[in-house]
Amino acid sequence: MPGTAPIHIIGATGRSGLALCHALTTQGRSIVPVVRSLPRWQATGLAASARIARLEQNPAALRAALADATSIVLTAHARHLPAVLAAAPTNARIVALGSTRIFTRWPDAHAHGVMEGARAFARSGRHGVLLHPTMIYGAQGEDNVQRLAALMRRLPVLPLPRGGRALIQPIWQGDVTRALIAALDRQWNGPHELVIAGADQVAYRDFTRQVARAAGLRPRGVIPVPGAVLMALVRLRLPGLPRITPAEIRRLLEDKIFDIEPMRTQLGLQPVTLAAGLARTFGQQRADS
Repeated sequence: MPGTAPIHIIGATGRSGLALCHALTTQGRSIVPVVRSLPRWQATGLAASARIARLEQNPAALRAALADATSIVLTAHARHLPAVLAAAPTNARIVALGSTRIFTRWPDAHAHGVMEGARAFARSGRHGVLLHPTMIYGAQGEDNVQRLAALMRRLPVLPLPRGGRALIQPIWQGDVTRALIAALDRQWNGPHELVIAGADQVAYRDFTRQVARAAGLRPRGVIPVPGAVLMALVRLRLPGLPRITPAEIRRLLEDKIFDIEPMRTQLGLQPVTLAAGLARTFGQQRADS
């Protein structure tokens, strides 16, 4: 039954994987980390014994690592789903993280990898769910809101395509962890896909203001700049500024909002507000410093 057998976590040293390991360990649940680097796992300080597998590079090692698995969580990139499905026992339930980037008008290698994983999962007939989060913020070492805050420390105003009017719906890492656990504890009949997103749909310009306040900064004004101009500028990699890619600029040209009622209904999850998630994110950062 869900919640009793050890949970095999692939990508346990990544941001979402490590957050899940901490949460499950706190609940007293048994985990089997499946990682690429044993020293990196040992550096986390968690007591569970890890198994080593390099996913697509060593199918035999992955099969050995998952041989006794009944519940598997893939927090590494969803492009690895075909390899996991091929290696996992036929009766193992699968919970995996994808990305809402698969819905973009401009799919990149990341999006195509998620699409490939989603197709393989849908064809597999396996019991489980592929969760597609929106932009995740608040994980240890994440570079979404932290990088934005660093940018605002350098710039008096923010140049944004469309003046930052595109709508986004970021999700706090704590809610991603809660969604993974809820998915583990739910019985799934066949393969499913589900979007998980934050409680608030906000214009990106308003998002920057909330990030600034949570980080203890003065909100920056916004200057509308054509997307093509900004994509050309970020290629210059101006010194002293966080790295931003042209693909990230392009994604600011489209709305990225989703209905979260299916998440509420199927996972019993009500995500925190953006203000609450940012307060926890920067509060934890100050506590750690």
